[in-house]
Amino acid sequence: MSEATQPYISHIWAEEAEPDNPFEAKACYCHGYDVYGDLLGKAGWAESLYLLFRGERPLPAHSRLLEHLSVALMNRGPRDHSVRAAMNGGVGGSAAATSLMAALAVGAGQYGGAHEVFHAVNLWQTCGQDLAAWQTGLRALLDNKEVDIWLPVEHAPGFEPNGVSCPTPVRQTLAVLAAHTGDGALRWLGDNREELEALAGCPLAMTGVAAAALFDLGFTAEQAEMLFLLLRLPGAAAHALEQQALGWRKFPFIGSRVELEDDPGAMGVPTIEGLEP
Repeated sequence: MSEATQPYISHIWAEEAEPDNPFEAKACYCHGYDVYGDLLGKAGWAESLYLLFRGERPLPAHSRLLEHLSVALMNRGPRDHSVRAAMNGGVGGSAAATSLMAALAVGAGQYGGAHEVFHAVNLWQTCGQDLAAWQTGLRALLDNKEVDIWLPVEHAPGFEPNGVSCPTPVRQTLAVLAAHTGDGALRWLGDNREELEALAGCPLAMTGVAAAALFDLGFTAEQAEMLFLLLRLPGAAAHALEQQALGWRKFPFIGSRVELEDDPGAMGVPTIEGLEP
């Protein structure tokens, strides 16, 4: 590992400036690792992401766990609120950044969003692998009606309030991820899922699996919230671009249900460029 010779800009990052251009870096160090000399070409996405947030090189099992979690969260599909927000931006002709900002805004909340993962990780930190503690923790969280930036929590974090049974992809993801954690939160969640669902009054959601995985990886609730936002962006971006090309008539689930009685395009009336049927 090449050590940085310049003082760290922050606890995360150090740089050496190019001798002929102080506005560009000659070498960049992430927690002591030379990014373009040591990491590039040797470390994968999951290893680099773990290093950036945790400040240390991950164990091989941690790398595999984060890699598998990234695949599971990469694209939750058009039923996901954040993906649909990006699709709305794309079909409306919004700029790329606008579509992604829409996905982040809608996917940040407490219903299937990143702040729900924040609460769930906090519950893991408080309750651990104790069903009685989970019962107490969930009750205390739901009984708390204080309002700050966020409104009070309305359902058990990590669970689907409108669900009937645990969705197949959630169970599949939990099974794969639990194989890389030994006796961690994911393994315990798999063994006690039905009991926890009974306490929550609703089935486990993907947010619950993600929270357990990020907790097993050692991330704080704040780090888990940020990573959950980040890891869901690829699907939002891809669907926004696809919907931009397809148009609103082919919008999933509703495009075929919208009928214009006075369609200006059919009547020969000029339409706004980029919004024609």
